[in-house]
Amino acid sequence: MSKKILIIRFSSIGDIVLTTPVIRCVKKQLDAEIHFLTKENFAGIVSNNPYIDKVITIKSKVSEVKEMLLAANYDFVIDLHHNLRSSLVKRLLKKPSASFPKLNIKKWLLVNARINRLPKVHIVDRYFLTTKSLGVSNDEIGLDFFIPQADDVAISSLPNTHQNGFIAFTTGTLRATKQLPFKKMIAIIKHCNRPVIMLGGKNDFELAEKVKNEFGEKVFNACGKYNLNQSASIIKQSDFVIAHDTGLMHIAAAFHKKIFSVWGNTIPEFGMYPYMPGEGSKIIEVKNLNCRPCSKLGFDKCPRGHFRCMNDIDVKEFPHSI
Repeated sequence: MSKKILIIRFSSIGDIVLTTPVIRCVKKQLDAEIHFLTKENFAGIVSNNPYIDKVITIKSKVSEVKEMLLAANYDFVIDLHHNLRSSLVKRLLKKPSASFPKLNIKKWLLVNARINRLPKVHIVDRYFLTTKSLGVSNDEIGLDFFIPQADDVAISSLPNTHQNGFIAFTTGTLRATKQLPFKKMIAIIKHCNRPVIMLGGKNDFELAEKVKNEFGEKVFNACGKYNLNQSASIIKQSDFVIAHDTGLMHIAAAFHKKIFSVWGNTIPEFGMYPYMPGEGSKIIEVKNLNCRPCSKLGFDKCPRGHFRCMNDIDVKEFPHSI
């Protein structure tokens, strides 16, 4: 009889995409029945994943699905979130479980005391520590992202200027200190000799529109015009991707795109850089700033006012053409 396994990751876009190698390997190597517990807002990221048998969602509280979880009678719980809410699930189920090791203390030491004790290990490989007792190993294939057919964006639906190749530029971030300033975006796009599609949410539309107004038809402002799966479809069809440290960066990695990954106040050493085994994305950052990293997440504005981690990015690090 195959095992029934619950995998937990409540949020957010990028973190959930980064769980997909564990999902795939557990499913294929154990032929297990996989249930995935997440927040309702993020269910669409995994609802089309063929390696998941059931997606269970909550709005905010584990109690919303308490009876469902108990009735499932899981053999094992893989906790890829490791927070209070996931601990409540494990306490409720009283089943064998494993939680991935977080690096909060080590990140704090680096941010606040400039003491670097971070392991040189990607978060995906730390996720796989939870499957060791099950005998499941990393197949090194990389990330997955599955787009439903209804959300495939036809190239013919894009402006004529963008139907023969384009750069996908992921505009939005949750924190301003993880985002290139407007003038730097302009300089980068001016340096590139291809059409650009700006991707992001409705909150990013105004900034992307300012960028578009600088270039006219060279730039298509798609921010807020597509859902996440449709944005993923555009990324999949792009020539290459310029990405901040965001969920769309990880989706680009799932499609093995050439990524120019831009880092501001956060650093790749936190273990969340594009995960593409055997391939290389290009990390673009300003090294040797004594104020960087200033946070493991980010701020609404530079704490020191100069924002050198983004303002000093060298435009020549980006491709003129590929």
